[in-house]
Amino acid sequence: MTSNEGCGNKIGPYDCCTIVTGDARLLAKAIPNESVDLIFTDPVYDRIEDYRWLAETADRILTTKGALLCFCGIGYQEDVQAALRAGGRPVHWILPIVYSAGNTPRFHPLGFAKWGMLLWAGGEPVTAFCDAQISKFEKHGDTHEWHKNTKPILSYLRAFCPNSGVVLDFFCGKGSVQVGCKMLGRHYLAFEIIPEVAERARERVRNTQSPLFVLAPEQLEFDSEP
Repeated sequence: MTSNEGCGNKIGPYDCCTIVTGDARLLAKAIPNESVDLIFTDPVYDRIEDYRWLAETADRILTTKGALLCFCGIGYQEDVQAALRAGGRPVHWILPIVYSAGNTPRFHPLGFAKWGMLLWAGGEPVTAFCDAQISKFEKHGDTHEWHKNTKPILSYLRAFCPNSGVVLDFFCGKGSVQVGCKMLGRHYLAFEIIPEVAERARERVRNTQSPLFVLAPEQLEFDSEP
């Protein structure tokens, strides 16, 4: 088990603002009850039991108003929503992310927009937000297989996590959520089971500039991708 830079705070036995290598199912057992403001994560889409586990764990560790945001494959949405509900989390909304080339949406040859799905289960937003986001479509290249663009993540972090809040990511992959947290000055804790992927995520976070101060929403610039 290894971690990266800390911020001096603790979440149970873990240093805050770190990426920890290990199995999330085991590591999560040490997280205190009602200690997390937002779970924002990207599970492997066909592992439906992971979504059920997410919902059960969220009920224990989230604060009263805490929310669970999780990416989901479009073809698995019915099974995932059933798993979240079985685990005790009501699914409020599907938050579509429409992928674009430049500033225009990308379209399927048959006329359908290319889009991804983010499920919002339980909890309440702390600010108003747009429930659909446009994100640049990125080729994987040397990024992680399920790499996500930071732009929509920034928007939802601001909407669902207060300035002093804590964001937990059980399956951090390349670290897009953690990059967003660092850009906005949010505390985070992340788990990643594959050591080399965890280290790439740490490197990406280290190369992200911390804010000198937290910008007001209208001052934020979302066009750059770290």
